[in-house]
Amino acid sequence: MRSVIPNALTALNLVLGIFSIISTFHGDFSRAGLLIVAAMVADGLDGRVARYLKVSSEFGKELDSLCDLVSFGVAPAILAYAFILKDIGVAGYLAAAAFATCGALRLARFNVNTTKVKGYFMGLPIPAGGCVIATFVMLGVRPAGWLFLVMVIVFAYLMISTIRYPDFKGKDGEPVRTIPALLTLVVAGYILSLSIQAILFVPFFAYALFGILNTIFGFFAAKPKPNQ
Repeated sequence: MRSVIPNALTALNLVLGIFSIISTFHGDFSRAGLLIVAAMVADGLDGRVARYLKVSSEFGKELDSLCDLVSFGVAPAILAYAFILKDIGVAGYLAAAAFATCGALRLARFNVNTTKVKGYFMGLPIPAGGCVIATFVMLGVRPAGWLFLVMVIVFAYLMISTIRYPDFKGKDGEPVRTIPALLTLVVAGYILSLSIQAILFVPFFAYALFGILNTIFGFFAAKPKPNQ
């Protein structure tokens, strides 16, 4: 019976994702975005509760992935389309579909690599990708259609990329390098200085940015020095 608790949290993730889609249909984009963020909270709790109660299972893992696809893949894609992408024709269709598809690919790769990838996430986790889109929409800023399309495509790509994102779960994880961390903090602080309303957007955007910068600096740090 204890397994009901984490599975109920996982189901809550799905329910909140569906509510987000319904809110988008009604044109309430801020509520739709907030519901996606709430779904992320439920998603973050289910695994921790399952481990605490010692009821982790393959069923729970598969259920979690299915719910994540709806809440952080499909719901943000529909939200992005209704918010701006609908105004740019077929390209908007394709961008929304690409985001949801990349989210599905990200989840599938995560499930088959659980025994191979340790200490980091390969590619931007789908909850972070979905929440970047959701919290940006919540800002109420309406950029040019092509610019928003590029943003959606970039975050879709980050999910299926091989960029390593730290999972902050242990000492054997992806190292957090000082310079990328400082640069990320500067960018985050600058965005917040422009608008405190970006308080929800900044953490997800900063995490996505940090992974890119950390990987770039890691690449140069790992280059062998020429023999002298």
